[in-house]
Amino acid sequence: MPQPPFGIRWVHVFEEDSAAGAVYRPDSAAIPLSRRPREQFELSADGSARIFVPAPDDRPQPVTATWREEGDVIVVQGPRARGGAALEYRIVERLPDRLVVEK
Repeated sequence: MPQPPFGIRWVHVFEEDSAAGAVYRPDSAAIPLSRRPREQFELSADGSARIFVPAPDDRPQPVTATWREEGDVIVVQGPRARGGAALEYRIVERLPDRLVVEK
């Protein structure tokens, strides 16, 4: 399994989702325009992360998160939503230009 994908903003390209999971690409990729906000996150080498959630004006707003490795899976954990579960991404496949996040 490759090294964790640090220093890149990963953007959900829902058009490419499959039964395996949600597909994320680097923000430098040719990502189609979308009327709905796209989920995004970044990982840092120190175990910290940022998850970008839509602000009231739909621009991405960062929230603080953390990440850890569980075997071959990277788990990104964000804050709890009001009255709900914590934001969590389970990265099950990673390539230099593509991540797959388990649904």
